[in-house]
Amino acid sequence: MLLREVSYARAENVQDAVRLLSQHPNARPLAGGQTIVNVMKARAAAPDVLVDLNGIEELEGVRTTSKGGLELGAMATYTEIVESEDVNDFRPLLAEVTNTIADVQVRNRGTLGGNVCSNDPTNHLPPLMVAMDAEMTILGESGERIVPAEDFFLGVYLTAVGPGELLTRVTIPARRGGDGFAALTIGREGTCIVSAAAMAQDGETRLVVGCVSAVPVLLRTGPDPDAAVRAVRDADLDPPSDVHASADYRRHLAEVLARRAVGQAAGVD
Repeated sequence: MLLREVSYARAENVQDAVRLLSQHPNARPLAGGQTIVNVMKARAAAPDVLVDLNGIEELEGVRTTSKGGLELGAMATYTEIVESEDVNDFRPLLAEVTNTIADVQVRNRGTLGGNVCSNDPTNHLPPLMVAMDAEMTILGESGERIVPAEDFFLGVYLTAVGPGELLTRVTIPARRGGDGFAALTIGREGTCIVSAAAMAQDGETRLVVGCVSAVPVLLRTGPDPDAAVRAVRDADLDPPSDVHASADYRRHLAEVLARRAVGQAAGVD
């Protein structure tokens, strides 16, 4: 299906991008275009203006922080994350999971910011960001604010990024324990039917289950995989049913994948 008519603006820097987004109430940022273009083709969204973020240096790159964490620009592509020495040294699981998203063509264009800001419940990265206790930096006309990942995702396709605002970077703190991720996907490189991410540190595990709610579900449990299963059961999840899985099957998968993710984070088979 062809796109409806839409205006195009190329932002010179982050301030210009925020200005353009604020001037046009129905404007949308254009990052890698892997989601927004398909959504527009399906007539699920009809922005009046697309604000192109490509070429804005402030939004690019992957860096380490002074505290041993990672700072990823919102326009960092999946391929850049996969190939980053810093990511592979400090949070290798992030590179491993990102490398399973779609195919090479999508990974060359798709961006971290586009993935998390679309907040499709079947996406790989939102649960991982919550599990890793990431911080999301948002810029608007009134200035910059930082939102914890667990408060960033508000609903299906809805995040804390408001009108006229822009996600500029994601900061992941230094790892103090193990990371884990498990998912059942639609095909080898498809979206998730259910996913689970975990980060073990200081005797506690942040367990996050995806695809069972409008937002990633954060549970706190111990490092024991059996405790993770109990935490999922106690959460009384109410996932949707669709052509890929019934609600009951998703609840079952949540237990199985939580066990695997927590076991990986804890270094237990």
